[in-house]
Formats: sequence, C-alpha cells, structure tokens
Amino acid sequence: MIDDALLKLLVCPKSKSPLKQVGNELICEVSGLAYPIEDGVPILLVEEARQLEQGIDKN
Repeated sequence: MIDDALLKLLVCPKSKSPLKQVGNELICEVSGLAYPIEDGVPILLVEEARQLEQGIDKN
C-alpha cells in the first residue's frame, strides 16, 4: 500500500492528473491508465501502464 502522503504527491505522467490506488495499481481516470505497483514501488512509466476499458475498470 502506498503511503497517503506520497499518494497525494503522485500524478499521472501523461495527464498530470491525480492517481488513486486500486489494489496493486495506481489508476488515472483522466488518461484511462493503470500503473503497476511492484514491491511497493509505483512504476509511473506510460509504456508500462495498462490501458483501462471505458476509463476505470469495475474490477
């Protein structure tokens, strides 16, 4: 789990919008991307992100 203070500072590298944690991913509702968290470290690289269907997944 990402610390709340750190999460408030992180933004999507593509849209510069806030991120929210859902499971082991950081979700950007604006760009529709899900960034993985590996061993507690967010991987904020657009090329590593997963494209969400219709903005945010229901899972």
